[in-house]
Parts: sequence; structure tokens; C-alpha cells
Amino acid sequence: MSYEVSQSTKDALQALLDTKQVMQALQFAENDQEEIIQRQMELALIPSPTFHEEKKAARFLEMFKEEGLENCHIDEYGNCIGIRRGTGGGKTLLVEGHLDTVFPMETELKITRENGVIHCPGIVDDTRGCVVLLSVIRALNVAGIKTKGDIQFVGTVQEEGMGSLGGMRYYLEHHPEIEGSISVDGPGYHGVTFEATGFKTYEVNFYGIGGHASGAFGKIANPLHAAARAVAKIADFQVPTDPRTTFAVTNFHAGSPASVHAIVPKAQIMFNFRSNSQEELDKLDKRIFDAIQQACDEETARWGKDTITFDYKRYCEVPAGAQDPHSPIVEASIAISNYLGCEEPKLAHGGSTNCNMAIGAGIPSVCLGDCDYDTNCHTLREHFIEREAYKGCQQTLLLALLCAGTEVQDSIL
Repeated sequence: MSYEVSQSTKDALQALLDTKQVMQALQFAENDQEEIIQRQMELALIPSPTFHEEKKAARFLEMFKEEGLENCHIDEYGNCIGIRRGTGGGKTLLVEGHLDTVFPMETELKITRENGVIHCPGIVDDTRGCVVLLSVIRALNVAGIKTKGDIQFVGTVQEEGMGSLGGMRYYLEHHPEIEGSISVDGPGYHGVTFEATGFKTYEVNFYGIGGHASGAFGKIANPLHAAARAVAKIADFQVPTDPRTTFAVTNFHAGSPASVHAIVPKAQIMFNFRSNSQEELDKLDKRIFDAIQQACDEETARWGKDTITFDYKRYCEVPAGAQDPHSPIVEASIAISNYLGCEEPKLAHGGSTNCNMAIGAGIPSVCLGDCDYDTNCHTLREHFIEREAYKGCQQTLLLALLCAGTEVQDSIL
């Protein structure tokens, strides 16, 4: 069955579109595309791997100041913040894009622009999301639109990899006034991510005495064998397809070529697992660690000489969560996508984006920008397609107005 937007949401959007100022803002966003792309290329050339976003944050802060935002600052965690004050009576809204990329500091960052396509590592994910914020601010200012609620524009840090959405987590923990959240992660306008795929990443170390491969044989247990037993047990797990749940052991380390004739004293595995259900995520967590303990016990019992032990380090923990697919913020995102020309917008069931943190905190939230776009993100072939890119800015602009509230339309949240 196709997705149906309620009449109340259609009416709320139409009330905005019937105003001269809003149409002026939309037209400005289209006309301003080249200026925004210039900002995008400038920011893309600033290296910003996760945990090293300082230089990009500093330049982004300058851009916020240039557009007249208030209370512009970088917080203790490294997030770049600027506030656009409302007139009162609306909802406090967060609109954010993340500053970090997946590329190491030494990666060559070079812009190649031809035939409406811009090539550069990080040009999309999420440099594009960051400049969409600038487009929204500029369009609101030119059109003289005042929102009822404050809009907090933020360039967040540590979204990727081991960052585990850390900047977003920190920001929400320290800003309980947030009542709605829009994450922009990519260039598109063809849909919305409205559910959160949770994930956890662990390192587990197995310990034993260690010794000569032959001389100590039968006298000690082998931590590498215990690790292998654990991996084999995990590999046999069956997990549900709905809610989608996945797991993978991704690293296995022990010994070295120099110790090829030794029973190692330590072995290590790393693994990641995900689910669209927090309940399934927690169940899988327990199953995995039960299997690890069983593997240690079995290897210990096999030789009956010493005890294999283990410890662990958790690198990532991101909550899973869901919200009503017909909540106002989701319906509005789809209605706006329809208005911009997408007949069948995509509802993404699950995803690991910054909106995970807002959904987990019970805040109405969506992630815009990355539906149905093949841009080779996270590869050196990453590229940005210029054609109609302004529509992603327009989608964010209209959704921000509906969420914060205006003189002609109260907040839908």
C-alpha cells in the first residue's frame, strides 16, 4: 500500500506555500546554488577525519557568524553551534549536519568539477549536509522569515566510525530544550530516514599462560583456540530478518610470524552487531557474551590445567528506535518531497544516522539527504551531482519552518 499523507499535513504545508515570503525563500535557495556549492568545495578541502574536525569546525563557525547567527561558539565536545532566535511560542528545533569524514588526514583532497559532477573525498558525506544548513539560513534571512521557535544550527562531530554519533549524543544530553531534530546527511530530497538501527562494537581479549607449541602442549589451554570456539559459536547464530538484525566478527588477531611455534598468551576478536529493535540488540549482546564464556569454559575443560579468561572493551553503542511512520515530522518530510517532484519518496526503515540519538531520546526526528543517491560515499571516488541539488536545501527549509512554527502555521510537532 502506498504511503498516504494526512490532509492536516497537506494543509499545513500549503499554508506555507501560499505565503510570498516562503516562495521567495525557495526561489532564493535555487538561485543561490552556485554560492552554496562554492562553500561546499571550500569545506571539503579541509581535512576532518573523525576526532580531528577542529579546522573545519573553525571555518564553519566563521560561516555561521557571516550569516548573522547568534551565540556562535564551539562547545566542549567540538560541535559548532549558531542560533537563529524565534519570536516565541514555537518549538525549539535542532538542524544539524556532521563535520567529520571517513578519510585519514593524509588523504589527498582535490576538487575535480566537470559536466555537473564534483569529485572529492568527503564532498557529499557530510560536507553537503553542512552547507545545506547555510542555504537554509541564507534563504530565511533574505526572505525575512521569522520562526516562532528558535532554530539551533549545529555542525556535529564524531558521527562516523568509532565516533559513534558522539557529537550528537553530547549535544542532546546538554540541550534538553530540543523538541524536534532534523539531520541532513547527503544531497537528496527523495525521502526520509525515520527509524534508527542500533549497533554495538566490541573488542574481546582472551588470556592464557602461553608456551611452546610442542613443549607446553597438553599442559596449558590455548586462548587462540578459545577465541576460535567463540567465533564458531557466533557464526551459527540465527537472527530475525524483521526487525532486521545482523552480526559479524570483523577482526581476529593472535601471535606473529616470529611466534609461529608458540601457544599465544593472548588472542583478540572484534565484532559488530546491529538491529532495528533495541530488544533484539540487547538479546544478541547477551547471546554473544554467553557464547564467549562457554568457549572459554570449554577450552579450559579440554585441558583441565589452567583457566582461559577474557575481558572486553566496548567501542560503540548506538541506540535503536522507531517512531510512528505517520508522525507529523515524517509525513511532512514526505509531503515536501512530493511537492518538490518526487512521486514516490522512500521511507528508509532503519539506518545509523545522527537522528538515532534523537529518536532514542524520544525527540521527533528525521534524517534527510541520502535516499536513492549513488555518490560512492566513503570511497575515494566520492562525487556530488549538481543537478537540482538545491531541492535538498528546499526540503530542509520547508521542514524546518513546519517544525519551528511561523506566523502563518503553528509547529506541527
